[in-house]
Amino acid sequence: MPINPEAWKVGLDHYLYLSSLLFIFGMLGVLMRRNVIVILMCIELMLNAVNISFIAFSRYAESTNGQVMVFFVMTIAAAEAAVGLALAVTVFKKFKEVNIRFFEHLKG
Repeated sequence: MPINPEAWKVGLDHYLYLSSLLFIFGMLGVLMRRNVIVILMCIELMLNAVNISFIAFSRYAESTNGQVMVFFVMTIAAAEAAVGLALAVTVFKKFKEVNIRFFEHLKG
């Protein structure tokens, strides 16, 4: 019995399922965790899920607009990681622990 190559084709719906699953995992991590580093990683996971959706729709529509948008999202993600890690280092220097509840005490 020969294998049908069309049966193994990955379509748009597969990418969207993967993207939504990654986004849900990231959202649950942000909502349930108290560690700042884990929260930042979950936000990065959510941004990567959005990037997968952009690329999938770009490929489906045969346009490069989604791929260009991914570069902007990656730039925002890099800036978010830099600012978040700077805040985490500041909290760690002051309290010797990185916990989300210590961020309330950073008021000037």
